[in-house]
Amino acid sequence: MNEIFAPAELGPITLRNRVIKAATFEGRTPDALVTQDLIEFHRETAAGGVGMTTVAYCAVAPGGRTDRHQIWMRPEAVPGLRKLTDAVHSEGAAASAQIGHAGPVANARSNGVPALAPSRMISPLSMRFMKVPDQDEIREVVAAHANAAKLAEQAGFDAVEIHFGHNYLVSSFLSPRLNRRADGYGGSTANRARLAREIAWAVRKAVGGRLAVTAKLNMEDGVPGGLTVPESLQVAAWLEADGTLDALELTAGSSLLNPMLLFHGSAPRKEFANVLPIPARWGFRLVGRAFLKEYPYQDGYLLERARHFRRELSMPLVLLGGITNLHTMQQAMTEGFDFVAMGRALLREPNLLHRIRSDATTQSACIHCNECMPTIYTRTRCVYRPDRTGAPIPLTLSGTEGGPKDPA
Repeated sequence: MNEIFAPAELGPITLRNRVIKAATFEGRTPDALVTQDLIEFHRETAAGGVGMTTVAYCAVAPGGRTDRHQIWMRPEAVPGLRKLTDAVHSEGAAASAQIGHAGPVANARSNGVPALAPSRMISPLSMRFMKVPDQDEIREVVAAHANAAKLAEQAGFDAVEIHFGHNYLVSSFLSPRLNRRADGYGGSTANRARLAREIAWAVRKAVGGRLAVTAKLNMEDGVPGGLTVPESLQVAAWLEADGTLDALELTAGSSLLNPMLLFHGSAPRKEFANVLPIPARWGFRLVGRAFLKEYPYQDGYLLERARHFRRELSMPLVLLGGITNLHTMQQAMTEGFDFVAMGRALLREPNLLHRIRSDATTQSACIHCNECMPTIYTRTRCVYRPDRTGAPIPLTLSGTEGGPKDPA
């Protein structure tokens, strides 16, 4: 237990322990700006004992959001984000901003800006063809990540996490299934990894040495023709050799094609259908079983894949997936992982770490029902935890906003 709860270095910063609150879209930003509700969400998590909490999702451009309610990094967002980081720091924790571009997971109808994809494809959210960026536009995306990192620094964040997972833009470039380009950003694994490496370089140049720079990387997409573990491991080796990142958080699955690979446990198909507007609800009932596959839950369910990365890499790694108790945390440390990341368990019990510290046999109250997933369209929460804040549900669904988001 001492190793888990002892201070640990992450690049240029020191965390009070090795437990990170994973990025979980909070559904608390109806005007794409910080609210008191969002501040309280992260303050409560910090008060619960984590070493660092991650704010999700801070898009690098207006079109990089999954819908118009998400924060995008601009000067107007900085004062609210500063209040959030101040609140987190007052509880003794560090704060990380997850930055990225949603790419093909973005809803163009909601954002009013074309969604981006590495190759020509129709968006399942807007039912429009997505825009394929040329090399000049790719350079703009890279620069937007650097600018977002600088704004995160101005807002008092201690770290930035670059989103390289879940078939968001960078992850879609990594995927052979989604990236069919014939230029220097497509084809070989090296070409498909080029955007990830260029963004990591740009962010490192912008804030490296002052803020910790991490990335959330897909180990595999979990779909035929998608990114595989061996390919992802090669990408990770290049990122390590570049020296641009202070740690990698290892994830899996596709918000676009197979979100349950990230979550495991029950697939809340009925609950998802119930929050969608009528036309989308009918469509979801037809494809829901194929879209929301069911993977049995077990503690540390991404560990077997992550072991390949731990064996081959020397850089710090963050283990995600089924981290709910002391035993699994200790197993991660024993196997050489430097940090662990928790998501759903902290939605259920923000004070779970305090309970574990006082009683090593503590088990999470999370039952892995995943009914928290559909709440991202309203206000992300555990449905079994009473809402004591009295806060209103801020987001409303229109007929164009019922598509998949990235809950974590």
